[in-house]
Amino acid sequence: MRIVLFATLIILLNGLFGYLANLPQDVGLDVPDGKLNGLSFAPFREGQSPLVEKFPTPAQIEQDLQLLADKTHIIRTYASSHVMKVIPALAQKYGLKMIQGAWLGWVKKDIRTELDELIYAANTYPDVVKRVIVGNEVLLRGEMTEAELIGYIREVKRAVKQPVSYADVWSMYMQHPDLIKEVDFVTIHILPYWEDEPIPVEKAPAHVERIYKQVQKVVNAISPGKPILIGESGWPSAGRQRGWAIPSVVNEAAYIRGLLKVAADNHFDVNIVEAFNQSWKSELEGVVGANWGLFSVDRKEVFPLTGKVYENVKWFDQFLIASLIMALVAFFYVSRLQKLSSAKVLCFFGFVQILCALLVFQTDKSWYTSYSDWQRIQAALVALLNIAVAGLVICRAGNLLTGSVTNKTVTVALDNLYLAVIALALYKTYLLALDGRYLSFPFEFIAISITGLLGLISISCLINKRVTLSEFDFNKLMGNNSTNTSQTKQISWLILFYVVGLVLGETKALMFGHDFILAYPNLGDRLCWALRYTVTNCELLGWLACLTILALSLLANGNNRLLRNH
Repeated sequence: MRIVLFATLIILLNGLFGYLANLPQDVGLDVPDGKLNGLSFAPFREGQSPLVEKFPTPAQIEQDLQLLADKTHIIRTYASSHVMKVIPALAQKYGLKMIQGAWLGWVKKDIRTELDELIYAANTYPDVVKRVIVGNEVLLRGEMTEAELIGYIREVKRAVKQPVSYADVWSMYMQHPDLIKEVDFVTIHILPYWEDEPIPVEKAPAHVERIYKQVQKVVNAISPGKPILIGESGWPSAGRQRGWAIPSVVNEAAYIRGLLKVAADNHFDVNIVEAFNQSWKSELEGVVGANWGLFSVDRKEVFPLTGKVYENVKWFDQFLIASLIMALVAFFYVSRLQKLSSAKVLCFFGFVQILCALLVFQTDKSWYTSYSDWQRIQAALVALLNIAVAGLVICRAGNLLTGSVTNKTVTVALDNLYLAVIALALYKTYLLALDGRYLSFPFEFIAISITGLLGLISISCLINKRVTLSEFDFNKLMGNNSTNTSQTKQISWLILFYVVGLVLGETKALMFGHDFILAYPNLGDRLCWALRYTVTNCELLGWLACLTILALSLLANGNNRLLRNH
């Protein structure tokens, strides 16, 4: 009865924590009528991609536009050929206006097709297509010269009656002021998350206001009174933290509502990016690139435009699954725990519950942010690795608390699994240090292993009633009793070397951004600010902490069998 009571108590505490951590949050003023003025629309679904020319069907596009008719007055598109040519007629059917775009890139033949279709749509549906945009960030990508772009803009201006523009990040217009003379309205992208100096979400709307007015001043000096459209602005709901810019569902909702208030106060023309999460962008920009939508890739609402917002709407389902796993473990261990003190039983169940909750959360998150068969295979393999580690660590924890000898098979398996985790962690850290702009911190590889290690350390301290270096000894925690080797220290120091390398890599990535250099021309100031953003990045610190815990546990070893032939 005591065991059942304690297990139930721990499960309920986990439920209380999940409830409190996922209370609905106030993210600012509601969007008027729950409807945006403008919203970027790319109709691609999972398995579809413009990169391989696998396009949605007209029926799928119609479903999307029917859904968006209640969310926005205007849609902005980026291409006009292939199946995209059906959009103007469908937009007309559902009462939507359009800012229609033509995609410009390397291939001249494709450019010709895009421009012809853009001109045709603008002239055929003048009541729908109210503005046109020739090219999107083609200068930023370096796929076209300014002179070539101006030629295409002039061609379209001669062929249509609608105002014509070109869209790029705001700094590209500052670098190419001649474009301001050529376009009928200036279209700039202001994305605080992607700035060379990342902007925290609470300061992001004010940043947009400042940049808009900075651009407006330049535009008025060249073409007084020329309209400016913020063609893209938004915030990611998932992905890696950059400096102080943190992706999350709540932050995305808060940014959009804050931006719209700034836009209303200053009479800015704003288009939000974007309608739907675009899974194909994960191939180019990782998890963060795929998660800027109001709706998920399977057309489920990520967050509402009115009312309070939940960060994790699936928390209760995750709680139920974690509780079921916890109950199964408790049932399996009930007879072995009968003779233990209440403190030890609570410690064991608390440890198991944390592992179960983390396992379910990380597995669900990893699966949700996998967008291809290969990515899902990786997610499944990582889940199996974590299940194996969690199961063996729980077994070892039970043995420590009951004073039982751990089976050699368990010890060998733990050694090998932790070696695999270390190898994966070092590989991922290398990639992050080399070029981590689009790479998420891969906590799914390491969180269970580190939590397991910390749990075993806590149990060891509880049993021995002391906190000494020996309680951190990796081999003792895993059930090994041999002497130290130089290989252990080599692995430990290698991990710590990677820790330093990652800090340097993150700092370097910030230091050499074009706008970061302009903001801090003095090298010393630039280094200080880059380091400041780096060492206050919570995700980065969490990853470094995981690596450091592994290294310190290995350094505390009396011996290590990680590299022995078993």
